[in-house]
This record gives sequence, C-alpha cells and structure tokens, in this order.
Amino acid sequence: MELEAAKMIGAGLATLGMIGAGVGVGNVWASYFQAIARNPAAKDEIGASVWIGFAVTEAVALFALLVALMVLFG
Repeated sequence: MELEAAKMIGAGLATLGMIGAGVGVGNVWASYFQAIARNPAAKDEIGASVWIGFAVTEAVALFALLVALMVLFG
C-alpha cells in the first residue's frame, strides 16, 4: 500500500471519533431540554453544567480532528 493511501485511510479512521462527539453533544442538549421541561425553575442552576459538558464533549471532536490532521499532514 502506498504511503499516501495509508495516510488517507488513517485520517479517515481518526475522524470517526467525531461521530461519538456528535452523539454526546446531542445527549447533553437533549438532557438539558428535558430537565428544563420538567423543572423550569432550575434553569439557572443547571445552565453552567450544560455548557461545561458541551465544551468537554466538543473538545473530544477537536482532538479527533487534530489527530486526523496530524496523520494527514505529518
């Protein structure tokens, strides 16, 4: 197998981590909206936790993208 083909396959496989991050972000926001629907008064209390969870989950996607770019251009 040629080196360029191996780089492309490796970069493609490295981006599969972004699928899990997308599912995680969806779960974070779905849980947030469900919690707000059940108890609207708790919106201010859980708002910061939602943003922290979103940021950590999105960081996983950025790390997967970074690894893919390192494989592709490294």
